[in-house]
Amino acid sequence: MLKITNLKKYFGGVKAVNGCSFKVEQGKITALIGPNGSGKTTVFNLISGILKSDSGKIKLEEKEITNLSTNRISNLGISRMFQQARLFGNLTVNENLKLAISNEDTKFWKNLFGYKIKRKFNEILKVVQMIEHKNKLCRNLSYGQKRLVEIARSVINPHKLLMLDEPVAGVNPKLRNSISRILKDLRKKGETVLIIEHDMEFVLNIADNVIVMDEGKVIAQGTPEQIKNNKKVLEAYLGC
Repeated sequence: MLKITNLKKYFGGVKAVNGCSFKVEQGKITALIGPNGSGKTTVFNLISGILKSDSGKIKLEEKEITNLSTNRISNLGISRMFQQARLFGNLTVNENLKLAISNEDTKFWKNLFGYKIKRKFNEILKVVQMIEHKNKLCRNLSYGQKRLVEIARSVINPHKLLMLDEPVAGVNPKLRNSISRILKDLRKKGETVLIIEHDMEFVLNIADNVIVMDEGKVIAQGTPEQIKNNKKVLEAYLGC
């Protein structure tokens, strides 16, 4: 689905991403983890077009998307949820979901016009357990509820790859478990997910594949079980 090859991004003398390479398999949940400053968010920003790479390649389904505009990358099939909430507080949950649909994708609008739009939104809100709050203003939601709406908005945006930046950061354990179930349900529906998350227990519970970064490079990749017992990961990520 997604292939990163020898990706590099320097900020002056700081090598934020320094020859990073990995793959994201279709229909799987792939977790990108590592200590603070390891380059994870920079990689996300390079994939989604917020930053331009110094060198390397990014391919989505064999189509090179390196250094394309954010709108072009989004229209080609990448939907991203950011670490910080980007909802419009003066709009309802439903209205925020409507904004997630690209204005350039006229076919999608036509296909979902009227009743079909409402049905699609209701389906997504049921998945994230927010159907009862669809007409609430987002400023009146709790922090955790806002994260659920962010996930819904990312899912409703037409996509091939779903990128989630720390979806459980700052949420309570009960909601964390709910988000875990939601992501597993999305995988059952065929979703391909790339996720950044610091909560190791959460990651090891949901991910099919785990990629570990340190100092801008990939130092390990494998199944959760393999990563849990990897000495390099224990040294770099857990400080053991």
